[in-house]
Amino acid sequence: MQVILLQDVKSLGKKGDIVKVSDGYARNMILPKKLGVEATGKNLNDLKLQNRHAEKVAQEQLEAARALAKDLEDKIVEVKIKAGEGGRTFGSVSTKEIASAVKEQLNLDIDKKKMVLADSIKALGTYEVTVKLHAKVTGTLRVKVTEA
Repeated sequence: MQVILLQDVKSLGKKGDIVKVSDGYARNMILPKKLGVEATGKNLNDLKLQNRHAEKVAQEQLEAARALAKDLEDKIVEVKIKAGEGGRTFGSVSTKEIASAVKEQLNLDIDKKKMVLADSIKALGTYEVTVKLHAKVTGTLRVKVTEA
């Protein structure tokens, strides 16, 4: 019997896969536990529609990420930090502070976990922070660190 998996099943397949299993395994394990449905014409058609919809949504998310990356290229975010004599700072600028500054100054929600700092920012100046907006898209945000 052919079955369309509704969830990932260990050693059988991933969600959305069409697999061939014995009739008994399908009747006694897969169908009662709602791990899959029988691969009838209607169910196969529904699977195709779901796949098309998922591809469309993924494409829209990719386009939105590319647009946001292009928008971030020419923006500068200013973060203020306390500094002592000679421009030496007390502490460093974290991604949390950068994310809150982006929210405040640019009205954009960028998750702090998506920001990648090569080294911690411990001095005044302008830095480039890489932002992972999508699996295929990374953007660059310029951060200007000034004295508070």
